[in-house]
Amino acid sequence: MSAVTPLHPGHAQGGHIELRQLGIRFDLKGQTVTAVDEVSLAVQPGEFVSLIGPSGCGKSTLLNVAAGFLEPSSGLAQLDGEPIEGPGSDRGVVFQQYSLFPWMTVRRNVEFGLKMKGVPRTERESQARTLLGLAGLLAFEHHYPDQLSGGMKQRVGIVRALATGPRVLLMDEPFGALDAQTRVVMQEILTNMWQRLRISVLFVTHDIDEAVFLSDRILVMTARPGRIKAELAVPLPRPRTPEMCNSPAFLAMVQQLKGLIREESLAAMGGELREGGLAGLSAEVGPQGVGALL
Repeated sequence: MSAVTPLHPGHAQGGHIELRQLGIRFDLKGQTVTAVDEVSLAVQPGEFVSLIGPSGCGKSTLLNVAAGFLEPSSGLAQLDGEPIEGPGSDRGVVFQQYSLFPWMTVRRNVEFGLKMKGVPRTERESQARTLLGLAGLLAFEHHYPDQLSGGMKQRVGIVRALATGPRVLLMDEPFGALDAQTRVVMQEILTNMWQRLRISVLFVTHDIDEAVFLSDRILVMTARPGRIKAELAVPLPRPRTPEMCNSPAFLAMVQQLKGLIREESLAAMGGELREGGLAGLSAEVGPQGVGALL
C-alpha cells in the first residue's frame, strides 16, 4: 500500500500535548475532593492515545484541561511547549453530544470555524468539501442535521473539528451514544481519517475494544483520585481493519486491559460503599463483610 499524503503536512511538526504532575481538586459541600492526582502524560505529534479507566476516574477532566476548559489546581499543561491557558483553534474538540448548528447545512457547519478565521469563501468551501469527501459525506453537504442519522451527525462534528487545521483532536466518548453496529463503522472511519491527516489525538472511552482498535498507546487510570496505573503500546500494524479484532494480539490486549480495569472498578465500588455509609452492611453479609459483595 502506498503512503498516504496528509492533508495538513504541518501537523507532523506539532501537536505535542504534555500534562506534567497535574492535580485537579474541587470544592464539594465545603470539602476538597481530589479528582486527579499527580498525573503526567504526553501525546507525541501524530500519535493516537486513548485514556480508559473506571467511571469517575478523571478521564474527561484531563481532556478538559488539555482543551483549556478547566484550569488545573497544580502542575503544568502544555501544547508544543507553550502553556495551555484557554480554548484555542489549535485544538479541535468532539464530545458525545452532537454540537451542530441545526439551522446550517452540513457544509456550512463545517465551514463555520474557517469563516470565523477569515478564510475566503472559495477556500473554505474547498476545504470543507475535501474533508466531507474523506468522511463519506460529500453527497450530504446540502442536508441539515435533522436529516442525518446519529453516526452521520457525529462524522460532521469530527469534520468540523478538523476543518480549521488543529494540531490536536480531543475526543470525549464521541461514539458513546451510537448503536453497536454504527459505532464499529465510525471507529473504522476515524482510524482511516487519522491515518490520512496524521493529527495528534487524545481519546477518552469506556470501550476497551474501541481503545485497542484505534490507539497507538493506551493509558489506564486508577479509581479516584485518578492516576496513571499502566501504559500499554498497541502491537497492531496499520492500517487497522475489523478483521484484526479476532487476532490473538488484539484479544490478548483486550483481556489484559479488562483485568486492569476490573481491579480499579472494584476499588471504586468499595470506596463508594464506604463513602455512602454502608460499612455496617458487613454484619448482614457474613464474616467477610462488604468485600464479599465485590
